[in-house]
Amino acid sequence: MHGYAERSDELQARLRRIEGQIRGLQRMIEEDRYCIDVLTQISSATKALQGVATTMLDEHVRHCVRDAIDQGAESADEKVEEALEVVHRLIKR
Repeated sequence: MHGYAERSDELQARLRRIEGQIRGLQRMIEEDRYCIDVLTQISSATKALQGVATTMLDEHVRHCVRDAIDQGAESADEKVEEALEVVHRLIKR
């Protein structure tokens, strides 16, 4: 079981809201809405996705990395490296 399993319902609800935001963005483009309004909504959807990502990362560290530490140094090093790689991808522009 993955570390985020206990928060799965919450994460899925957040992703459904984001999905609705994305559909709203599509409608805004179809309706030729004002650029700044579209960009504002893009920013909002981006922040919402970042919130899901940080929740997932938090759960990964608290569960998967912690479990790997209990298994020993090699397993711990592997999970820490994974977490660092994903952090780098998340903050890369």
